[in-house]
Amino acid sequence: MLQTNIVLFVMLFCLAVSVSVQASDSIETAGDVLLIILPATAAGLTVGFKDTKGALQFGESAALTLGVTYGLKYAIKEERPNGGSHSFPSAHTSISFASAEFMRKRYGWKYGIPAYAAAFFVAYSRVDARQHYTHDVLAGAAIGIGSSYLFTNAYEGWNIQAEADHKYYGVRLSHIW
Repeated sequence: MLQTNIVLFVMLFCLAVSVSVQASDSIETAGDVLLIILPATAAGLTVGFKDTKGALQFGESAALTLGVTYGLKYAIKEERPNGGSHSFPSAHTSISFASAEFMRKRYGWKYGIPAYAAAFFVAYSRVDARQHYTHDVLAGAAIGIGSSYLFTNAYEGWNIQAEADHKYYGVRLSHIW
């Protein structure tokens, strides 16, 4: 129940921030605020659930997300729509989607739906503010989701995971009590 209240508080706070400022500046500001709130909420859930394993999984996911994102930014060196540098991929989007996918996969859709809504808003805010092109945020989302998908297991309940090896492809079904 405490975790649900935390998620609801975060979502209401974000809505208040996005409504309180005007035009595109408010959208960009709200996206920047959500960039901090999403990983903080993911980390906060691991504390609330006393979930040391989840904290480690989130740390691994965030490290891979940021490593791949910044590696690509400095390798590709694409110009931003506003003339700035290092557009591809969007770091705001990658860490936001890594956080959302971590919450969804670790703790379920109850946390995943609002987290994904916030992550989509972050992605939208980056394009709206002319900080990124659409393909930048799509790549960032794919990196974030992929990183969390690789490192995160369900906290409780049934877990379905795709598996592949050089000899087979399959699906693993497991349950955590």
